Amino acid sequence: MTPTARADGIDVRPITEAEFTDWLRAVNAGFLRVPVLSEEEIEGRRRQFVPGRYLGAFDGGRCVATFRSFDQELTVVGGARVPADAVSGVTVTATHRRRGLLSRMMAQDLAAAKERGDVVATLIAAEYPIYGRYGFGPATWTAEWTVDVPRAGLDARWAGPADGGRIDLVDGEDVRKLGPELHERMRRAQPGLITRDEVWWKLNTGALRFDPSWKPPYWAVYRSASGEVEGMAAYEVDDNWGDAKQPLNTASVQWLLGATPAAERALWHYLCSIDWVVKVRSGGRAPDDLLPFLLPDPRAAGITSLADWLWVRILDVVRALEARTYEGEGTLVLEITGVDGLTGGRYRLEASAAGASCTPTTGSADITLGLVELGALWLGDESAVRLAALGRVREERAGAARKADALLRTPRRPWCPDLF
Repeated sequence: MTPTARADGIDVRPITEAEFTDWLRAVNAGFLRVPVLSEEEIEGRRRQFVPGRYLGAFDGGRCVATFRSFDQELTVVGGARVPADAVSGVTVTATHRRRGLLSRMMAQDLAAAKERGDVVATLIAAEYPIYGRYGFGPATWTAEWTVDVPRAGLDARWAGPADGGRIDLVDGEDVRKLGPELHERMRRAQPGLITRDEVWWKLNTGALRFDPSWKPPYWAVYRSASGEVEGMAAYEVDDNWGDAKQPLNTASVQWLLGATPAAERALWHYLCSIDWVVKVRSGGRAPDDLLPFLLPDPRAAGITSLADWLWVRILDVVRALEARTYEGEGTLVLEITGVDGLTGGRYRLEASAAGASCTPTTGSADITLGLVELGALWLGDESAVRLAALGRVREERAGAARKADALLRTPRRPWCPDLF
């Protein structure tokens, strides 16, 4: 990446390893975290350092804005994985806002990602209005349910799955052994899932710690009747008792993976069966998660949070549209308006259950949309008809938005459970 400097004297460039601690302090300032860094946190996070992928803006030698990207794989509709440029650690110090520093860092990173051959860029947006300017659109959403256990209608005598499977509590070492294979199995089927590397499993089981206050959760594993690991959950329980010594505890799920509906059912029923627990918070789930309907009384599970989650910026339209599968069959010409010259143009998509081809074309467009809208539609979550009603997609031929939905939308919603 080429460093950029302007008349204000602020340099935007990749940081050196010697500047890593100053960069990390700027990250903490931007996210309003405690500004003091422990040696444990510095050394732990230094393990992730990759030269050229950490950008900083420097004013008089002080780091005033930060940006990090790293390699990621994203599962698309049909189970293929595409290389992604995962964006994280984006901050601008309050003293240097509105000077275009994020735009300069983003431009450098996206240009490098496109040159590397990444199909998309991804991020989790802390604030909604920022990233549409750079072509990112919300591709998945997340919902959290709170289950009122006494109202759920479950048998209070529940002592294990009725399908012949079993649930065991395990330790962090077991999770590091069993979890990666389970997650990889799920990644072959669930659009929206992203890479969980070795560092992720170590961080989430305490083998590597950035936060000295980290406490281990409980880990539960579901094995089918054949003994295969098909589900896993991490959860914590608070210590809350009423004035008359009634237990009022809440079990909060950090993450739950179920490779089969049976695994999901068994894990949720287990969590709702723990003595003294009267509420279960689900953690981030897909908005069409099975959870409410795994309970005899679905009304016992109320949505307490619903928000956008994984944002996607398409970098290579042809590879992105050819990588995924399509349940319908048809041809659609898309006019894609770019935001920075990296992506855009007119493309002819020919799709069927047997595969898809996407080629540049000079033919008349059926539909016109921006990169934000393409990112929202690509994993099958958003509706082109709804975006057209909002004025964000323009039909050039009558019925084109409905045709796009028939090709692009999926029976189940994509889901990304991870924060990065």
